[in-house]
Amino acid sequence: MTERDTIYESLRKDGISRREFFKISSMVAAVLSLPVSDGVRGLAAEEVRPSRSLVRRVRRVMETKPRVPVIWLELQDCAGCTESISRSNAPTLGSLVLNTLSIEYHETLMAAAGFQAEGARNDAMQKYQGQYVLVVEGSVTAKDGGIYCTIGGKANDEILKEAAAGAAAIIAVGNCAAYGGIPGALPAPTEGVGVNKVITDKPVVNIPGCPAIPEVMTNTIVHLLVFGQLPELDDIGRPKAFYGVTIHDRCLRRPFYEAGKFANTFGDEGYRKGYCLYKLGCKGPTTYNACASIRWQNGLSFPIMSGHPCLGCSEPNFWDGGGFYQGQSAPLNKPTLAAAGGAVAAGAVLGAGMAANNRRQKSKVESDEKEEA
Repeated sequence: MTERDTIYESLRKDGISRREFFKISSMVAAVLSLPVSDGVRGLAAEEVRPSRSLVRRVRRVMETKPRVPVIWLELQDCAGCTESISRSNAPTLGSLVLNTLSIEYHETLMAAAGFQAEGARNDAMQKYQGQYVLVVEGSVTAKDGGIYCTIGGKANDEILKEAAAGAAAIIAVGNCAAYGGIPGALPAPTEGVGVNKVITDKPVVNIPGCPAIPEVMTNTIVHLLVFGQLPELDDIGRPKAFYGVTIHDRCLRRPFYEAGKFANTFGDEGYRKGYCLYKLGCKGPTTYNACASIRWQNGLSFPIMSGHPCLGCSEPNFWDGGGFYQGQSAPLNKPTLAAAGGAVAAGAVLGAGMAANNRRQKSKVESDEKEEA
């Protein structure tokens, strides 16, 4: 086998100085140290101070290990998770992780097509037997021998089994690959299922979401690279670091929930004041994900923050699980008077801020309308 450049050597060829390499390795260590599971997220990676031993370990790995070969399969999908990971920002992992990976096959990102693309996949599986990370996006079509999703004349389940046989690790990204997702929703004409329903002889890491949070995907791969093993998983295959608490546990509207203040319809007074969206069918209390902590677009926002209830897209059968915008996902507990009092105070600050923002937006719209008139 041809000797491959280490991660450090690849970075040097890209013009990265030794000093910059030290900074990068410290940033990777910081990402691995982010306290996501205990809710202290909100810190940027550069604000976290990892232990010196972890920094040295990361640096040693990057200096001695070659770039990780990746084979990325797209089965019954919309490429949403590919779009998501291309916008990763923790810290600049879109570029950082891609410097540590060698993407050997990816239908959406690769220039090759047809026979050349399929040849590249087969060559990579042979060349990096037992070394590559297999990333799967999209559900597997189980019905009628997998004929509803074929690539290069092969059924998708056959391609998956071939690629999984020589993989060092398997990661299912998105709800479709993890649990079947929308293609597996009733009436499920293709009987879409998750990867672990087909691959049963190897562990599969599930990174669910519709799409999955980019930093969760990249951090999982970095963990595998640095520690040489999969992260700790929950009982349905998700990394506990990112799926250890519910969205409700970290939601910025939680004080209103505790105070019993809810939006009853979209656009009512409670909605305009930023009250809890629980009665609009929010699934936050039973959805385990890091949306409320990491958010999207470099920490800018997430659905509840933008005025939309959580749909529970990181949970199995989320599409069929009780319907959207109706019913509640967990019983409503009446808070104690002390808790309610504190929540009202915290909620008042949040509500005042959101109300002020709404007034500014309304004033801007009225001003724009006057100018147009």
